[in-house]
Amino acid sequence: MADKEELKAQILALLGSSKKPALYLKDMQKKVDGKPREIKNAANELVKEQKAMFWSSGSSTMYALPERIKDEDKIGV
Repeated sequence: MADKEELKAQILALLGSSKKPALYLKDMQKKVDGKPREIKNAANELVKEQKAMFWSSGSSTMYALPERIKDEDKIGV
């Protein structure tokens, strides 16, 4: 069982270094060391703490860093 704070740090690092501004939960589960449920709970806690946010394409929901989404909105991506 991975430590929740360690999972959060891994998720934040992944969201910050990813080429895509937002990631699906399944993408995080492939690259973060932890059980799928633990990763989902840690990601949702980051959203509650306002360190990450949900982003929707209209058909599905992704996770992103707020500053990365704002940057993408500014350049029209």
